[in-house]
Amino acid sequence: MKNNYFLNSLKIPSKLLMYLESKGYLRWMNDEIHLQFMYWVRIGKRLNLNKPKSFNEKLQWLKLYDRNPIYTQLVDKYEVRRYITNVIGEKYLIPLLGVYNDFDEIDIEKLPEAFVLKCTHDSGGLLICKDKKSLDLEEAKVKFNRWLKRNFYFNSREWPYKNVEPRIICEEFKLDESSTELKDYKFMCFNGEAKCLFVCLNRNSPNGLNVDFYDMDWNPMPFERHYLNSKSIINKPKNFKKMVEFAEKLSKNIPFVRVDFYEINGNLFFGELTFYPGSGYEKFKPESFDYLLGSWIELPTKQF
Repeated sequence: MKNNYFLNSLKIPSKLLMYLESKGYLRWMNDEIHLQFMYWVRIGKRLNLNKPKSFNEKLQWLKLYDRNPIYTQLVDKYEVRRYITNVIGEKYLIPLLGVYNDFDEIDIEKLPEAFVLKCTHDSGGLLICKDKKSLDLEEAKVKFNRWLKRNFYFNSREWPYKNVEPRIICEEFKLDESSTELKDYKFMCFNGEAKCLFVCLNRNSPNGLNVDFYDMDWNPMPFERHYLNSKSIINKPKNFKKMVEFAEKLSKNIPFVRVDFYEINGNLFFGELTFYPGSGYEKFKPESFDYLLGSWIELPTKQF
């Protein structure tokens, strides 16, 4: 199986690059060289770090030169809870059931029938358990032991992750009114101003995830980024105004950050903060919107 993955990756440069990175073969590269190489493979263009203009280019610049120490706390799925509590209040956090340094510390018997396990230090280290009677504990342990060993920073040189302590948190399992999924409401914030957002929906549909962009008046925006549009218009969430208010509070004095929320049975919950959506390697269709969103990022003074 592993050999097949390697052989298939040879046909697609971006997959080959990610395969080599997953094996640690590219860690010798410094951050700038790595980003230049990755950008060329994923976007198909040379990365202009001297005069970046597009959204994707500016995200790469921010990885290198915007190094506010608080970002490490804000990407840590456990430590960010203190920030959220201080800025908007603990009531907007999905209830925490436990935090663990190792999978063996988890007492499954004491957990409810449904719950969510997440790694604190990466993106993608996630297990959604809807029925613990059917949970394969050995398989889950193997996954988390592997995830806890990885340093997500090396994937795309998102430096805030470099020194996050690897842990596991357990949160309550939640569904929205559809009883099938949670829609994500993701606000794109520029120096404390929410200028547009997108909604993630239909994760469990046969055709997979859809991503729909809206302006701040809830008008659909005519572009796609990596994922297809759902071709529909969903209702504006009841807590939309509060989402905007909180997104702007949480993103104050940050050149760019995405602030995510859920609305569950009329109640608002915080999701996460993301500094580099898609690691800055997801193409826009049409490309002009890459430059429109890029024009909204005011780059700060370089921090080395």
